Amino acid sequence: MKKTLLSIVAAASALTFSNCANPYGPGANNAQRDTATGAIGGAVLGGIIGHQSGRGLEGAAIGAAAGGVAGNAVGRNKDNAGSYYR
Repeated sequence: MKKTLLSIVAAASALTFSNCANPYGPGANNAQRDTATGAIGGAVLGGIIGHQSGRGLEGAAIGAAAGGVAGNAVGRNKDNAGSYYR
């Protein structure tokens, strides 16, 4: 079961990230940058917290999703606020 879940997560991640533009490139907006940063930070923290209960991969996946959503919300707010954050 773990091997199947890991394979699914790895394949989904590869497909997702292979189609994305560089979120830290010169043309990226705040929503793109903050989504990527939130997902990376969420995956790290979720993996650490999940490891404590023996479910590191699940914690990392949940953390990445939650961090990405939160980062996107923050980035969109920055984009909508105008040039104050740029």
